[in-house]
Amino acid sequence: MTLRKRTQPPSAWTTSVSLLVLAAAPTIGHAQDYPSKPLRIVVGYPPGGANDIIARLAAQKLSEAWGQQAIVDNRPGAIGIIGAEQVARAAPDGHTLGVVSLSPLVFSRIAYAKLPYDSLTDFTPLTTLAMTPMLIAVHPSVPARSTKALIALAKAQPGKLDFAISGTGGMTHMVFELFKSTSGAQLQTVPYKGATPALTDTLAGHVQGMAEAFPVLYPMVKQGRLRGIAVTSEKRNALLPDVASAAEQGLRDLVAVNWFGIVAPARVPRAIADKMHGVLVKIPAQADVKERFDALGLIPMTMASPEAFSTFLKSEIMRWGKVAQLAGIKPQ
Repeated sequence: MTLRKRTQPPSAWTTSVSLLVLAAAPTIGHAQDYPSKPLRIVVGYPPGGANDIIARLAAQKLSEAWGQQAIVDNRPGAIGIIGAEQVARAAPDGHTLGVVSLSPLVFSRIAYAKLPYDSLTDFTPLTTLAMTPMLIAVHPSVPARSTKALIALAKAQPGKLDFAISGTGGMTHMVFELFKSTSGAQLQTVPYKGATPALTDTLAGHVQGMAEAFPVLYPMVKQGRLRGIAVTSEKRNALLPDVASAAEQGLRDLVAVNWFGIVAPARVPRAIADKMHGVLVKIPAQADVKERFDALGLIPMTMASPEAFSTFLKSEIMRWGKVAQLAGIKPQ
């Protein structure tokens, strides 16, 4: 009689491991094949602004790293909300990314009662790439050469000075609200659909001045087409050594920096998110990018992991929410 070897039923541990391997296999496969088509990098602002500069540098480096073309898609309007919504609604396959900053992810929650997305749940934060202070500048026809002089001028002519902002509720709006609340100066803010149209009208003298990310206004101040009033940082920037910081001029509450990061839609597979993070965090350290950052006044800033960016985002929402509350800004 032939004895047959009895087959033992698989243990619960073996079954669990097998299921985990099977479950992970598609994700691992997706990560190995990623990217399988051109990438789209959505920017919620027109060409020429700091967000757009970051997007084009990232697109170039991602194209070089993966051999797939990365296309910048400008979708300006509503302090970056229109562009951010495009990312939130995109397929979570990692082929649509978005360049974001304080305005669409943080200030949008302060300015608007209803948003087409949730900053904390509708995106996969990957990493920040850079940060920059804001620069307040005026048209050469404005006699003020310091914050003290600008405050005195605004108080002497209440409501007569118009300053361009890149959308209601954005970073530039918040900077001027802080300026007004800390100094008592009555300035009128005029919203535009981005830095470029705001800068065009400021250069033409249609408005008296503006505040924008340092890289945007620095060339205009350097050329003498605008006059720098203050940098919203603790210390002045080496590229404009003659322009004192807001803190140096006694406005210590007017210290604010903007950051620029990359996000993907929510539910992007973790393996793909990690792969993207690994390439993105190396971009600011590359020699040509560092040279470009230095020339523009951008400061490299990356996150150790997607989770670190998520934690940072939560802290920024809390911080600026308190600032808005003190300034009396309420969602509309």
